[in-house]
Amino acid sequence: MSVLVDGDTRVLVQGITGHQGTVHTVQMKAFGSKVVAGTTPGKGGQTVDGVPVFDSVEEAVATTGANASCIFVPAPFARDAFLEAVDAGIRLAVVVTEHIPFHDMLTMYHYARLRGARIIGPNCPGIAAPGKAKVGIIPNVVFRPGRVGVVSRSGTLTYEIVSGIKDVGLGQSTCIGLGGDPVVGTSFVDALPWFEEDPDTDVIVMVGEIGGTAEEEAAEYLHHHLDKPVVAYIAGRSAPPGKRMGHAGAIIARGRGTAESKVRALEGAGVRVAQFPYEIPGLVAQLLQEHGRR
Repeated sequence: MSVLVDGDTRVLVQGITGHQGTVHTVQMKAFGSKVVAGTTPGKGGQTVDGVPVFDSVEEAVATTGANASCIFVPAPFARDAFLEAVDAGIRLAVVVTEHIPFHDMLTMYHYARLRGARIIGPNCPGIAAPGKAKVGIIPNVVFRPGRVGVVSRSGTLTYEIVSGIKDVGLGQSTCIGLGGDPVVGTSFVDALPWFEEDPDTDVIVMVGEIGGTAEEEAAEYLHHHLDKPVVAYIAGRSAPPGKRMGHAGAIIARGRGTAESKVRALEGAGVRVAQFPYEIPGLVAQLLQEHGRR
């Protein structure tokens, strides 16, 4: 079992004929994903690495049975691309696109909730279940099938930490990159129950960063609802006070959202918090041993 994607996931790539769409279609296929269709208006009838291109999502879904979308459409048009996908029956959309306007994302978020769809992102690397499927842009080489679930706000830190887990002989069940914008479709609190319920996940790694209150909210949830062991890392501990760092979501306000407040909340919930990213694989191995898991 895995979280959100598996061997039956049939991927549609919106914006497939653009450079990024084309490159990552090839990489998703190499990972083992079933990429069954792509869309670019006006380019229906073409193919990209053997994947048929359609003019509309409705036509692509009706023809191929696609049930998940990876969106590479430029920011001014990403909202409409997402709405088109949901209206065509897509219920999982990974939105890689950066710089989506704030109000567009609010519309997408609430429309997803209304229609029972799930957004991963925006401004995210996507989701991957090694040996099963990948929807997004996370590098293939960092993965190895295993029993460690990873959920992260940071793209590049995700790659580093996942690779470190592989280097110590462990592997991942599912890795989810949530994205770092102020409004994202999926939060830590949304994702943690999926890993708790996944029989193939033995330990969970959370990668957070300064800004917002997502990690404090996750700590509260963990304290009351999660039994599986958790390792966490919070990026931005050395950020100067008052300085906005990195992602648009990395905004500190009224004493919350600092690295210190997040670490304090997580440790209070019984989470092992690493001081540096390179400590995470060792902490994961230690927890697996302590809990008698593989």
